[in-house]
Amino acid sequence: MRVLAAVDKFRGTATAHEVASAIGDACWDLGHQVVELPLADGGEGLLEVFGGANRHHRVTGPLSSPVDAGWRLNGRTAIIEMAQAAGLELAGGAEANQPLDATTAGVGELILHAVAAGARRVIVGLGGSATTDGGLGAVQAIGSPGRLNGVDLRIACDVTTTFVDAARVFGPQKGASPAHVDLLTGRLQRLAQMYEKDYGVDVTEIPGSGAAGGLAGGLVALGGAIEPGFDLVADEVGLYDAIEQVDLVITGEGHLDAQSFEGKVVGGVSRLALERNIPVAVICGFTDDDVSTRLPTYSLTDRYGLEAAMSQTRRLINETAREILSAHSAG
Repeated sequence: MRVLAAVDKFRGTATAHEVASAIGDACWDLGHQVVELPLADGGEGLLEVFGGANRHHRVTGPLSSPVDAGWRLNGRTAIIEMAQAAGLELAGGAEANQPLDATTAGVGELILHAVAAGARRVIVGLGGSATTDGGLGAVQAIGSPGRLNGVDLRIACDVTTTFVDAARVFGPQKGASPAHVDLLTGRLQRLAQMYEKDYGVDVTEIPGSGAAGGLAGGLVALGGAIEPGFDLVADEVGLYDAIEQVDLVITGEGHLDAQSFEGKVVGGVSRLALERNIPVAVICGFTDDDVSTRLPTYSLTDRYGLEAAMSQTRRLINETAREILSAHSAG
């Protein structure tokens, strides 16, 4: 068989490359051809899918202390993962974060570094942010839309939340109290008015403009364009061509839930496969009951227990892939 391993990361236990490799090894061992295609939906893991960081710069971190942020330059295309400069993990998690003060300034600084290095296409992946500053830090760091003249700025995200709703939807995940959410919502409302006045862009109703606490909206005000992260990555890595030439697709991610079918990797890959009548199987760390029967799904936790699923992820993915391949070969 010709098999496509098109997978997301298993957060905390295996990168997308490691998941694809574990499936690939099973395919080769059983005599099948395989294309390994690590994917992402625009959030954390985007940089790794494109080969990881090959540049580093010291920039302003989410709580204003300097951080060493990695990014990638490939030809004239730059890949920036905003979590590298303004991520919640850099702030010490929700408990240590300062939701009223967290800034995206470092993201703007990385964009300028990319442009100075010759990038004319800049992809910014959103996800894992500490911030709800509406992108003001990044906008101020860049200073003027003119500094991005001739640059195709693409904003990859997997949500449709609008700008002012960012505080209500995402603020609590970043340590914001109900009082903080009210304050941040008011700030976003005023910031939206400022962006319209200064740049002639109304960000309030743009789907996805609330991603990363409104960073997406701020970058749109400077001329950027929001794209569904899965679609952007799929196009960049050649998924649409690869899927035309296979007999079986194996996809997967750490946690399969309803959101997996709303702009994320498993939903996107399975949709493309089923449109072409190609069988698809899902390997996941664990799955919610309400989606466990939507596709042939193999949950490592259900099959091997939580401890083994967390500590032996790659081996168990390989083992599960062998079982899927044997079943399809027999069929």
